[in-house]
Amino acid sequence: MSSTIAFQGDLGSYSHQASVEAFPDHAPVPCTTFEDALAAVREGRADLGMIAIENSTYGRVADVHRLLPHSGLRIVGEAFVRVRIALMARAGVRLEDIKRVRAHLVLLPQCAAFLREHGIQGEPAADSAGAASELARSELTDEGVLASELAASIHGLEVLARDIEDHGHNTTRFLVMAREPQVPPPGAGPVKTTFVFQVRNIPAALYKAMGGFATNGVNMTKLESYMIDGRFTATQFYADIEGHPEDPPVARALEELRYFTTKLDILGVYPADPDHFDGGAD
Repeated sequence: MSSTIAFQGDLGSYSHQASVEAFPDHAPVPCTTFEDALAAVREGRADLGMIAIENSTYGRVADVHRLLPHSGLRIVGEAFVRVRIALMARAGVRLEDIKRVRAHLVLLPQCAAFLREHGIQGEPAADSAGAASELARSELTDEGVLASELAASIHGLEVLARDIEDHGHNTTRFLVMAREPQVPPPGAGPVKTTFVFQVRNIPAALYKAMGGFATNGVNMTKLESYMIDGRFTATQFYADIEGHPEDPPVARALEELRYFTTKLDILGVYPADPDHFDGGAD
């Protein structure tokens, strides 16, 4: 039986692209929601999950930080996808025939200059790859879709223009999830550690909790807060750091953090993408 990987979105989505690039030997398991993708891994219907966590333009992906601590899964890797946007249409349709395009709401503003130049109206869709599938089944000759070239290939559409995004740096980061941790040994290469924590109810608790990372030279690449159960008085923090928990500086920093927290849960210790690893200190 071949290995499988679950992701949120239709075939041809950027999550699917991330899965193909990182795990080309894994069969895709498309899921409607992030909850469905995580459940597919947890329940054994998929071996891995490819979950979008943040985008360089739009920030964190809604709800994912809330879902991960309760997923029952562990982070075993990360992947990055440069979001390249293509305009596609049915066979035989020319660019000058296109009057409107459909795409996920976050893609449309990224191509504003191109759409304005060609007089094309953008219409939001729930899913860009899903819109590509719908267009392929239609007979529309004046409508296109903005999505990945993978979506065009899968759904039999022709690419009329590629790399049409206004800015060439838009990148999405994904986390690879599994049922069991796959912790690399210390010294095996660049490593990231991801954890969530809640601070004690004392003055300047967060400031004091972060002090150990600064004094020990541990680079914290991400720190975000979010409410728990919709309560303004209950806050949980999500953090990424560079380093292994068994590295002496990281071990000292985590020990100091534990003193100021009521909860600390390490979600994963995993190889860092070498092209997106700073290796420095805050």
